[in-house]
Amino acid sequence: MTFETITLDIRQGVARLALNRPDKMNSFNGTMHDELRAALQQVQDDASVRVLVLTGHGRGFCAGQDLADAEVRFVPGEGTPPDLGDVVERRYKPLVMQLASLRVPTIAAVNGIAAGAGASLALVCDMVVATESAAFMLPFAKIGLIPDTACSWIVPQRLGFARAMGLALTGEKLPATKAAEWGLIWEAVPNDDFAARIDALAAQLATMPTKALVRTRQAMLTASSHTLEQHLTLEGMLMREMGRSADYVEGVSAFLEKRAPRFTGA
Repeated sequence: MTFETITLDIRQGVARLALNRPDKMNSFNGTMHDELRAALQQVQDDASVRVLVLTGHGRGFCAGQDLADAEVRFVPGEGTPPDLGDVVERRYKPLVMQLASLRVPTIAAVNGIAAGAGASLALVCDMVVATESAAFMLPFAKIGLIPDTACSWIVPQRLGFARAMGLALTGEKLPATKAAEWGLIWEAVPNDDFAARIDALAAQLATMPTKALVRTRQAMLTASSHTLEQHLTLEGMLMREMGRSADYVEGVSAFLEKRAPRFTGA
């Protein structure tokens, strides 16, 4: 399938999906939404894929919504503002849910600014690795909006109320190094080491027990809404499933035989 606003490359178990509107800092438009969802479905359906790497072409990861796009464009004094709630429900909510439920682990490789919905897109991924020169922004308040695309759900959980509100109310840039220090992302890497670090991490996850990694995501994402008893029940259910998987058999066999495991994702 040929794409206009993204690129997708799949090889050796790794799907590399890159936003490709570098002249617009990879900001979202309707075509990008459609193509992202199609690409994620392709990854979902391809049994050879064991991990997804999501990044951006050019000097930015994603600057959020393109305000010049027809679906959201608004000139004050010329007609009624668009229904942004409809855009969230029809565009961003399905995209976030599709990414958050993908059958393989996901890595956001943040190569530059990640702002607004672009920050959300990165933070929805299972792991976020950024260049030290990258930064995260929640600039919604600067145009009279609220953090959306799951930002107001993810950021407070990771940073706590005070830091999340500070970022949302001021719209200031959070450098990647501080984002890692605060626990918003996994790590910030020197620019010169970034590509090698992403390659190594993707290769590592591509050889691990895929189902167990995804079930770990499920457990982590539901933890905050569960009581202790409810979560122990979920853990039991997931452990029952994983304990009957081929990768568990292989993992135990490799441990007993003192060799490296050869996981297949089954």
